[in-house]
Amino acid sequence: MRTQEQIVTYRAATTSKAGRWAPPSRWFARMTIAALAAAVGGLSPLALAQPATPEAKAQEADRQRLLSDFVHYVRIQRYDLAQAMAQSIRDLKLSDREFVDLVERSGDLGRVEDAWQRAMRVPELQDAAAFMTHAFNSGKLGRARDPQEIGKSIEALTGTLRGKLLARERLLAAGEYAMPQLLNALLDRQNAERRAEVQRVVVEMGRQAVVPMCVALMTLPPAHQELVADVLGRMNWRSSLPYLVDLRGTTPSAPVREACDRAIERLGGVNGSASDLYRELAESYYAEKPETISFPGESHQLLWTFEPAGGLTMTAIRTPVFHEARAMELCERSMQGENSGGAVSVESLALWVASNYSREIDTPAGYTNPAYAAGRRTADYYGVAAGADVAQRVLTRALDARDTPLARRALAAVERTAGGRAVGAGSNGRIPLVEALNYPNRRVQYDAALAIGVSQPQATFSGAERVVPVLASTVRGATVQHAAVIANDAETYQSIRRVLQNLGYSVMPQGRTLGDLAAPIAEAPAVDLIVAAGLNAERFPALVSEVRGMAKLAATPVFGMSSPDAYLQLRNRYDTNSAVAVRQLGIGEEAMTVAMQELVNASAGGPITADEAREYTNRSLAALRDLAVSGNQFLNVADAALPLIGAIAETTGDTRLNIAEILSRVNQERCQRAVMDAALANAGADRVALMGKAAQSAKMFGNQLEARQVTRLVEIASGGPDDEATAAASLMGALGVANTELLPLILKGR
Repeated sequence: MRTQEQIVTYRAATTSKAGRWAPPSRWFARMTIAALAAAVGGLSPLALAQPATPEAKAQEADRQRLLSDFVHYVRIQRYDLAQAMAQSIRDLKLSDREFVDLVERSGDLGRVEDAWQRAMRVPELQDAAAFMTHAFNSGKLGRARDPQEIGKSIEALTGTLRGKLLARERLLAAGEYAMPQLLNALLDRQNAERRAEVQRVVVEMGRQAVVPMCVALMTLPPAHQELVADVLGRMNWRSSLPYLVDLRGTTPSAPVREACDRAIERLGGVNGSASDLYRELAESYYAEKPETISFPGESHQLLWTFEPAGGLTMTAIRTPVFHEARAMELCERSMQGENSGGAVSVESLALWVASNYSREIDTPAGYTNPAYAAGRRTADYYGVAAGADVAQRVLTRALDARDTPLARRALAAVERTAGGRAVGAGSNGRIPLVEALNYPNRRVQYDAALAIGVSQPQATFSGAERVVPVLASTVRGATVQHAAVIANDAETYQSIRRVLQNLGYSVMPQGRTLGDLAAPIAEAPAVDLIVAAGLNAERFPALVSEVRGMAKLAATPVFGMSSPDAYLQLRNRYDTNSAVAVRQLGIGEEAMTVAMQELVNASAGGPITADEAREYTNRSLAALRDLAVSGNQFLNVADAALPLIGAIAETTGDTRLNIAEILSRVNQERCQRAVMDAALANAGADRVALMGKAAQSAKMFGNQLEARQVTRLVEIASGGPDDEATAAASLMGALGVANTELLPLILKGR
């Protein structure tokens, strides 16, 4: 079975040598149809005929018996035998089109479909039923989209009344895939009757015809532009307005302008420029509104280009990156128009950057996106080049959409480009960097605090008091993950708890509802995963809505485990939601573990690893040190004193020394004493380095040590190894130790 990804080009029209528009030659049409029939992945219509040879007839009879036996065993509830028949059918390795042919030749499609529906309610038959249903539907689609069948249907539009009705039905089923040939027939002046019928089909096709028609509109000869504009005006889809307004403002042809005016008026008129309309349409694609996609539930969508020499060309693109490709294309059209007027708007640029980040985030592993040229630079390149204002607008989008991966990419760009005014209110009065400090994902909180800290704010702002504590919190406990489990019985709770603990989560007590867990959720710094078991098709969506309505949980991934009946409904509902996953109860711990990991990785980037935690610690300490050295008046490093004092006794090496550096610059007795205690608890080079930090504190703030610490310091200066004794003596000098303490050292050296 071939994929739609193999359909990369589809040329359905050419120009004559004289430069006039003309339909393709018969040879070209035959070659195009043959190539595309192979690409779509089915058999030619000849292969769908009844088998002729005795061997073929026997093979067909065997296949029909398998299908009939499967239906029979499902109906009498012999599910073990039905499963065996289903496996035998799969072992035939039929293409989707061959499977459709087999089912249709059985003579009782209703009985077969009834068996599939029954099988879907039987756990052990669900996979088989899903496989056969998918193969049948895919085969029917492949047949409808076969270019040869499309060509036949277009020819049949001028035949008998019954033939016309069937042809229209097939063309509407083919949808967008029929547009290259339909447009070619629409522009063919040699057959007026067929042209009129094609126009009716295109209008009835609606949204699936709009994009290819609009793409062609911008490049067609003026006479054809006039015709296409009139047809677009008869289609009740305002998504054609940007193209119509654009063409109206750029064409030198008066008849084309008049056709555009007629179409615009029929569609209700417009307010705004073509650039504004392109950006508005791009927003619809970015939001992935249902009306922007032609084939919901399918793995691929279509992108369109048009060249006078080759006609409409379709390019298959994976569905996860389709909306981003269209949004970027429309933003580019918008910015081109704005640029001709003197300046590119920051709104259009921010939407393009956000779409480009989302494209990179959503691209499946190993997939080469046909809409993004191989030599084009990364999304980060354009993100930082656009500057801090654009990055913060992208961040605002991410926060509003609870899009954690996008928020992190935007924060990285802010950190690299923002200056001291980064935390000033934007044009809408919002401060996205500060809002991100309260985002329900610790990575985003850490990234926001780092971006603000590195920017060295030049004025105070609401929320400033949270920045330094967030930075300090990365030094301790960044890898601790918290999970909540909602389950009706203790046995289910304990089995899920075991899986979560093996994954490294700290698991909250059992709760039957989200309300039961209100207290532990409030006490946790963040909730990294919610698992709900045994909820039906009504209660689970209600739980997801409740979770999303709580500020602390709004971005938390939710993992549901349901009964087989509820699973089918919930799977379809949340299939495209990266923050929600549903599996059946009883799937086993190994499968549960994998599914949870996939969910958390997709929605939140996975748990914070030990290496990642160390990186956050090092970056945060560097930011705190820079704030301390600069004496920033608006971010008080003293707010980090308590967690850093606790951390200095638990850390080692460079991390401990960096903490000591920060504490040495805070004018608090407890800070200087904590550094000294760390020095006394160590020896050798570590003690020497830490005493140096204590001396640094003493030089800035004077002697704040306790008597016990001074006594121990004198002992080291008197009897310690040379390096430690010298460091201790230096610290004594910085502290201004009384002469009575110094005299014994002098006399001892006689």
